[in-house]
Formats: sequence, C-alpha cells, structure tokens
Amino acid sequence: MAAETKYIFVTGGVVSSLGKGIISSSIGKLLQARGYNITIQKFDPYINIDPGTLNPYEHGECYVTVDGRETDLDLGHYERFTGIQTTKANNITTGRIYQNVIEKERRGDYLGKTIQVVPHITDEIKRNIKLLGQKYKFDFVITEIGGTIGDIESAPFLEAIRQFRWEVGKNAINVHLTYVPYLAAAHEIKTKPTQSSVKQLQSQGIQPDILILRTEHHLDNAIRCKVAHFCNVDEDAVIQSEDMPSIYEVPVNLQNQGLDEIILKKLGIEPGEKPGLGPWRNFLDRRKNAKKIVHIALVGKYDLQDAYKSILESLAHAGTYNDHKVKAHFVNSEKITAANVAEKLKGMQGVVICPGFGQRGIEGKIIAAEYTRTHDIPTFGICLGMQMMVIEFARNVLGYPDANSREMDQMTPHNVIDIMEEQKNITQMGGTMRLGAYECAIRKGSRTWQAYEEKTVVSERHRHRYEFNNQYMTEFEEKGMQCVGVNPESNLVEIVEIPNLKWYIGTQFHPEYSSTVLKPHALFMSFVKSCIENN
Repeated sequence: MAAETKYIFVTGGVVSSLGKGIISSSIGKLLQARGYNITIQKFDPYINIDPGTLNPYEHGECYVTVDGRETDLDLGHYERFTGIQTTKANNITTGRIYQNVIEKERRGDYLGKTIQVVPHITDEIKRNIKLLGQKYKFDFVITEIGGTIGDIESAPFLEAIRQFRWEVGKNAINVHLTYVPYLAAAHEIKTKPTQSSVKQLQSQGIQPDILILRTEHHLDNAIRCKVAHFCNVDEDAVIQSEDMPSIYEVPVNLQNQGLDEIILKKLGIEPGEKPGLGPWRNFLDRRKNAKKIVHIALVGKYDLQDAYKSILESLAHAGTYNDHKVKAHFVNSEKITAANVAEKLKGMQGVVICPGFGQRGIEGKIIAAEYTRTHDIPTFGICLGMQMMVIEFARNVLGYPDANSREMDQMTPHNVIDIMEEQKNITQMGGTMRLGAYECAIRKGSRTWQAYEEKTVVSERHRHRYEFNNQYMTEFEEKGMQCVGVNPESNLVEIVEIPNLKWYIGTQFHPEYSSTVLKPHALFMSFVKSCIENN
C-alpha cells in the first residue's frame, strides 16, 4: 500500500460533459482492483451550497449520500463503479467554501485580517482536499474539478491545486481530459483544441502529467505523439477514451492502455502485476450476451435522462443480472389522461412511477398507478411515486375522491400524505428534508421481505419531506394495501405493497442510490424479474 496518501486531480478542457466523472470513477476502480483504499471527491464551481434546490433540467438528478448530503450526480457514478460509500466530504461547492470562510470570519478565526481569495479561499479548498486523506488514511484521494478550464468560476480551485502540488511534491498528479474533434468535411482529426486547453492549464501554473483524449474516432500513434510533443507529456501518458457501447467498459479500455500503471509510476509506486478485473468483466460479458429486451416505462415529468440517472442505471444492473437488456421508455406524466393511459403504457412489461417534487404532472402519475393496479402490471413507485400510489388507492379503493398530499393541497380533508410535525415550521428549501440513510423494518412473509432475501431490517437513503399518514394505516391494510416497511424508531411508513398483485410496491426511500455494478439492488432485481415474467 502507499506509505502516505497520494492525490490525483482530474480536470477537463475544451467542452463540458466529456465524462470526467466516468474517468474519475474508472481510475478509482482500477486502483481499487490493485488493492488500494480509495475515495473520490468532486469540487463543483457553482455558488449554490449544494444541488438540492437545482432544477433537474439544469443539473440532472440530485444524489444523496448515506450521511444525508445532497450532491452532484457524479457521486452516483463513483459509488456504482467502486462500491464505496461517499459522504458530505466528497462533494464541495464554491458556495460551501465561501460559506465556511465567511462563518470563520464572523467567529473571528482570522483575527481581523482582510479575507481574500488567496490565501483564505484557496486554503479552505486545500483543507477539504486533505480532509479525507488525513481523516480516513486513504491510499488515494481522487479529486474531480467540475467545469471546464478557462471558466472564471474554476480559477480558485486551479490555484489551490497549483499550491497543493507544490506542497506535497511527487504525491500528487494531474490527469487532464480534453476533446479531440473529427471534422467530417475535411476528414481530419484536430488536436488544436487539446493543445489550447493544455496551454490554458499551464497558464494557471499546472502541467498535466497524463492526458486523456475523448474521441469518437480511433487515434493512431502519430496523433498521440503529436499531442505529447506539443503538450510536454510523455507519449505513453497520452491515453485515448473512445466512445464505448457502455460506460462500464471504460475502465477496461483504460486498463488495456496501461493507465493505472502510468499513474502508479508517476507517483513513485511499483505497479506490480496487472489485476484481472474478473467480476467486472463477468458483468460486461453478461451484459453483452443478454439479447432479450424487457420494456419498462418511466412515468415522470422530467424529459431528461440525467434526471433519473440512478434509476436508469439500477434498472440496467438488474437487467444484466436477469440476463436481459432493459429498454426504458420515458412517459411524460403531464400528458397522461384517463383516455390515453392505455395507449401510453401499451407494450410495457413494467412501470416505474418516478420521484419528484411539486404539483406538476402528479395527476398523470395517479392515473398511471390506477391503470397498472387494475391491470396487474408490475409497478415500482419511488418516493413521490409511492405517495401517488397511496393517493390513488385512497381515492379509488378507500372511497376518498378528494384524498391528496398536503404538499399538493393544503386544504384536503383526507391528507393520506402529510408533513412531519417537526417539519411544519420550515421555510427554507435546501437541506431541510429527511435526508440520508434510515433503518427500515420489513414485515416477514411480505413480497418486499422476499425481494430482500428475507432480511428483516435494511438501511436505505431518503430525500423527502412528506410522509404516509399513519392515521389511515388500518383502512389501507383492511382494503389490501399493506404497510410492510416502517422505521423502527419513528414508525413512519417506508414501504407499501399490494400482495395479491404480481409486483406492486412503493418505497418512500430511494433504493436507486444503493445499486452498484457488482451489487445490484434487491428491489430492482425482484422488480425486473417480475417484469420479464409479465409477457
């Protein structure tokens, strides 16, 4: 193992959305396969304290860590690839950095000094870089810097990296990800954008140690040598990252080019024998060999795949281990009506009623829940999706046509979904929900208990404010919807199911946050299996 913590910084240039999160996750996976204890953190340059209040159209889904921090969706990639559990220390924004510095200034920690970007903001950034390594003694801390080189917001982070590298010497390296475009009209691959990006990075005082070139076309050795010579990088440290059929093939592609060996050598560590990545390759083989397709609808209001990223990946994991490919079909809940729901869900073997917030699109989710319940189509309701299943049941089975959630209708006489007592006086939006991992006790003999392989207590992550109203529990259970999962401390309902249907389960928590490549989530495994059987 490494004698002291080593630091790997991952930056990006030319354009955004190149996949720094996938590259960071892949590096972590390759080092982990060699027996190293790793973690991955992300610095986001936006001024929000966290992404909890950001519109999913702006930033994709909001991921939640076990300790209740609302974070960037890249932390989901980190966990799915490596199986590690991230915490609040793994995602830091510019807003949180400034908040921390201002709080220290208000307390008088700086003894009356003028607070400046350098050294106070940069010192706070460096403190957060060191924190994970010092506290948990990781062999490697991989730090992804959000944004693109040249963004004004990223400047303090780059200055902090520059300082940090001088302070720790050969214990830190920079991996820079750039884009190499192909001009179809000229039939040429162009390296100039990469050269310009590296010059921008060098102008910040940072020399990249390794370049990873994102490309849609294979790059020959001549192009890689050209980039190496113009960018002052060793030829063997210019790696190409071609488009892969799946993001899960990226670690293997990078390993085939020796990326992990190059990283270790540059950090003064003898690489040793290359690991086989056996279980990972087995997953890829099963994924490639799965020919049959199972069709599953995602009923939600965000027509953007990143808004439901963890759900899509969890379905894909479960599909692979059930030897099927999951074909997810987005169905906009705003456009679902009683007249067209049958057509909208035609051909679907299963339905996920997606999470979300607010009034928009909820009636369509309720209509979808009624259709799948009455037509016995496997249905998985997650968070708000579970609440819509509860409201639908109250309206159409319990006989309360005005049943609703207090979130949607403050005056509803049948508030089957209500706000927790301790939440009623909260006026701020950010970070004020039930967040992070909570225990759930599962009723023996239930469908959920079977799905969890007969576990009676599990721990799952939450991100919500409104809850099932326990005053109605007896009525629900008498009419057929069972409350089979509850929090053992608060007695809050976590899981509902209708046992006499093929698969009709709603969870107040977000199981998608816990599914990984090598350990798919039990509920998704059970749900997808039921969908496959529902031909």
